[in-house]
Amino acid sequence: MQNIVITKPYEFVPPLDSWFWNRIFGAVLARYLHWKYGVAKREYRGVERLRASCAAGHGIVLAPNHSRPCDPMSICLLCAQAGQPFYLMASWHLFMQGPLLRWQCRRAGAFSVYREGVDRESLRAAIDILVNNRRPLVLFGEGAVTRTNDRLRDLQDGAAFIARTAAKQRAKQNPPGKVVIHPVAMHYYFDGDIELAAGSVLDEIETRLSWRKQDLRLLPRIAKVMDGLLAMKEVEYLGRPHIGSFAERQKFLLEAILSPLEKQWLSGQAAEDVIERVKRIRTALVPEMVAGRLSPEEMKRRWRILADVYYAQTLSCYPPDYLDGQPTVERILETIERMDEDLNDNARIHRPMRLVIEVGDALEVPAGRERGGAGDPLMIELRRRLEAMIASLAAECKVYRPS
Repeated sequence: MQNIVITKPYEFVPPLDSWFWNRIFGAVLARYLHWKYGVAKREYRGVERLRASCAAGHGIVLAPNHSRPCDPMSICLLCAQAGQPFYLMASWHLFMQGPLLRWQCRRAGAFSVYREGVDRESLRAAIDILVNNRRPLVLFGEGAVTRTNDRLRDLQDGAAFIARTAAKQRAKQNPPGKVVIHPVAMHYYFDGDIELAAGSVLDEIETRLSWRKQDLRLLPRIAKVMDGLLAMKEVEYLGRPHIGSFAERQKFLLEAILSPLEKQWLSGQAAEDVIERVKRIRTALVPEMVAGRLSPEEMKRRWRILADVYYAQTLSCYPPDYLDGQPTVERILETIERMDEDLNDNARIHRPMRLVIEVGDALEVPAGRERGGAGDPLMIELRRRLEAMIASLAAECKVYRPS
């Protein structure tokens, strides 16, 4: 399990205003992304839409999809193209990974948000940024890295709350101001040899499973490894492997892990999206761990629960139909990377990667919300636009052709 839960009292890490450091990071970030994440080429589309919103003096929210760990750094490259530095709301655990990363995050424009509780300071800082039009604000609405560039998870409600609250305050200014949301689609393309990249990962996983070398084509081989890894977890949690499709087994195992915990800690209340379900369980568990009043045995028990819900979240990031039909090279790579990361807490880098960032049309944020309806109209429209942009970029991917 990656170190994403910090059992220390939360302290808000505020944003840092610094054009100097923003220019410094802009000068070295492209090289860093190439060295650290294999992103060798970048293309920017629709930047003029963002420049127009900046010129109009709007409070600006940038709402990107979040498929890779390097997304925050990738989106920072967009600020150089727009000639405008950004602020980013980032999970507090990133600031607790050591003084160097904390120093880098602040100078890159990031400030902290506490995901295991209500963080009023972070909300106030985000709203103030938009009300006073200090800089565009980047909010990753999916709430976690998905490793699925072609799929958009449920968007969290925080972005709508921040944007609407700021819109209400800006509407009262003299003269009145606006808040807009720009959907931002980021898509990574793999320009390397997928047979070689995937084969090296599968070789290692099969060795760890004590399997003999599999004489299979790539897609059946991936399916067999995924089935084997899921079966191991079914034995761990359920006592035996289950029978059925991957989708059926995935759903059954997720419910077996999360439902009892929701009954115990949340009075049976459950959200629809797994990421939100995991967040609520963490929110119930962590405060007493931070307070330091639990026995060593209870602390160990809660850490085991946190490991269980962490696995549930990673399991939910495997769309069962992602490799159906004629999958793209990128879908294969993302599936391989997800398995690699789940086993090793870190995925190896496959080169070369090419990144396209597209800025969508501005979506004006209303000061109020219509009553009733199945969901928030603002978030429904934002999701519709993001999905359309993601689908358009996905159409440029290469379909996998077995060698």
